[in-house]
Amino acid sequence: MLNTALNSFGAQVLFATSSDENYPPERMIDGNMETFWLSTGIFPQEFIIRFPDNMKISVISIHSFNIKRLRIEQSTNEEAEDFKVMAEKEFEQTEGSLQTNEISLDCSNATHLRFLILSGYDHFVSVHKVGIQA
Repeated sequence: MLNTALNSFGAQVLFATSSDENYPPERMIDGNMETFWLSTGIFPQEFIIRFPDNMKISVISIHSFNIKRLRIEQSTNEEAEDFKVMAEKEFEQTEGSLQTNEISLDCSNATHLRFLILSGYDHFVSVHKVGIQA
């Protein structure tokens, strides 16, 4: 299936609570699993992805390290506001390998997705890839 959360399809990271010049948030949507966004050590952490248009979403996939609890919220507004909870999930801890999680949805619509990392298994978490499928 087509991953529409890529910057090559017009998606962009509108906001992230932390940013390191070596691990910028845009790396979550560059399509390369070797690059990633690295958070600071305080929770919650948050990032918002904006799509060029309102789109239908049926599956969200996240490839990460050390995320324990994640909430995903959606907004259909032009501005990143009035978010509603879509899903909340606790991830299993993995030692030395990426966490790969898929969250199935009932074909929700969104212009913006807000990802709230509520807790982690360590002080720092990384997000290597966010995938969105219609």
